[in-house]
Amino acid sequence: MNTIQPPTIEYGQLSPLLLIFGAAIIGVLIEALAPRYLRKSLQMPVTLLGLVGGFALVLVVVLQGVPTTLSAEGAIAVDGPALFFWGVILVLALISVMLINDDNEFVAAASAVPGTPEEEESIAAGGAHTEIYPLTLFAVGGMMLFASASDLLIMFVALEVMSLPLYLLCGLARRRRLLSQEASVKYFLLGAFSSAFFLYGMALVYGYAGTVDLGGINTALGTVGGQNTLLLIGMGMLGVGLLFKIGAAPFQAWKPDVYQGAPTPITALMASGTLVAAFGAVLRVFWVALGNADWDWRPVMWGVAILTMVVGAILAITQTDIKRMLAYSSIAHAGFLLTGVVATGAAEQNAMSLKGILFYLVVYGITTVGAFAVVTMVRDAGGEAGHLSRWAGLGKRSPALAGVFAFFLLAFAGIPLTSGFFGKYAVFAAAVAGGAVPLVIVGVVSSAIAAFFYVRVIVLMFFSEPAADGPTIAIPSVGTAGVVAIAAAATVVLGIYPEPVLRLAEDAASTLFIH
Repeated sequence: MNTIQPPTIEYGQLSPLLLIFGAAIIGVLIEALAPRYLRKSLQMPVTLLGLVGGFALVLVVVLQGVPTTLSAEGAIAVDGPALFFWGVILVLALISVMLINDDNEFVAAASAVPGTPEEEESIAAGGAHTEIYPLTLFAVGGMMLFASASDLLIMFVALEVMSLPLYLLCGLARRRRLLSQEASVKYFLLGAFSSAFFLYGMALVYGYAGTVDLGGINTALGTVGGQNTLLLIGMGMLGVGLLFKIGAAPFQAWKPDVYQGAPTPITALMASGTLVAAFGAVLRVFWVALGNADWDWRPVMWGVAILTMVVGAILAITQTDIKRMLAYSSIAHAGFLLTGVVATGAAEQNAMSLKGILFYLVVYGITTVGAFAVVTMVRDAGGEAGHLSRWAGLGKRSPALAGVFAFFLLAFAGIPLTSGFFGKYAVFAAAVAGGAVPLVIVGVVSSAIAAFFYVRVIVLMFFSEPAADGPTIAIPSVGTAGVVAIAAAATVVLGIYPEPVLRLAEDAASTLFIH
């Protein structure tokens, strides 16, 4: 008599992921069962313990030996790159949560209409929208799963688990509520549209390969004939869904509006953690599943990378809002990272490109969170002073804060002795080795253009007279001060001595992706 064997799940390998989702579920139970006055004091420790514990478990898995086989019945790949992505996402989420803990950033009651007596009563009663903590944990868990999925169906589920909480979190800004809610709706509508592309592309690829497993799709590329049209259309639709998440042109339209309207701590999390997770998924789909079809997708990716770098750099010059400028900066950086995605070849070349991408994601993510932390501290009567004209003379009002922000901008520009310089060097060196010299030339020119608007802000802060009614500098909370200090220290250290992190990235990339 045949018996059905239960599926085997490698709980040790998946323990970081399971802990994050477990902490998120505990957060939901706290919201449902705990008295309102206790929720904040319970949610923050649970969130921090979940993130710190998840990172500790990542280290335990690495010390026990990086797995060489797929987990969860072949649905999840806990390989070297996945563990590196997990560690980076958890670190970025941890420092973003330190910003999220600032009560001034989030609405007291999301159901209250802006400007109504109900909202005033919620604020007067000291209400706190504590659902942000489990929502953040679910988003982080989705990011981790998205970067390690070895199955298109699991990848789609991870995409939704990551995105749905972010749609909600974008609409919870305490000030400029209507702008925040508009950003949330735009992100939801465009995100749903891109998810539909991804799902339909997955269906077409399944029709071609007969499987949604990434390794199985790669195998089918060499055996299935006569259905190339089905494959190419499916490949294109998968690309639309993934490129939307990294904000690559021409799918970048949502980024400036969402970054501007969302609460700044959530913008920091999206600009750093979501980008890491999305590039993890892009690499798995195009290198693992579609690696043998690179002659078909590489020319398109060349065009996307060039367009993304140019659009991000040029449109950033025209911006007058600091968060929109950082959004277009993020678009340009996504283009720089795509040069590494294009630079494929033999195993050694792929490992070199992956190493550069991993290191770039670390340094860019940490600097980004630090920059947005500074933005939260420059305030007008109505909230954050977003317009660039309000930053005039900031160097005379608060030299230390302006100096730190200027340093972050120089890191974005890739100036030597900052972490951004070595990040760009690692990616561009891999692209040159992979034969993508024209891409590197465009990247260098785009970097020069980008340096203009970074320097423009620095000049505005230090060489302009402050207005009499200029913004005030908020006294930072312990969490905000800690984020700025951590980001500044990391940007300095990795700009002078990047070897330890480069070595970790090289070790993670050495085995490439398992499938």
